[in-house]
Amino acid sequence: DVHIGSENVNAYMKKYVWRRRRDGNHIINIGKTWEKLMLAAKIIVAIENPEDVVAVSGTQVGQRAVYKFSQNTGASYIASRYTPGCFTNQIQKQFLEPRLLIVTDPYVDH
Repeated sequence: DVHIGSENVNAYMKKYVWRRRRDGNHIINIGKTWEKLMLAAKIIVAIENPEDVVAVSGTQVGQRAVYKFSQNTGASYIASRYTPGCFTNQIQKQFLEPRLLIVTDPYVDH
């Protein structure tokens, strides 16, 4: 059941959809998803210091995921709404300058 998506698909998601079922649900293309996961894994592994990686989730759905990711990898995480300028304003106490930024939902976390 992991490969079954939702009824709603936008233009960015279409390339990851294999087909649409009769009930309207879209089926995710596991091959393309696996390729992207392997690419992401290679990029994450290429960062020597795990503290240079920050995982961000502005939604409740992704908060546990970024927390678990940071526990297992030693990366930093922001699991709630973060202060604007925390990646650009060097004066802030919470200033972070990651080499890699991982977001769970680009619509919310941008």
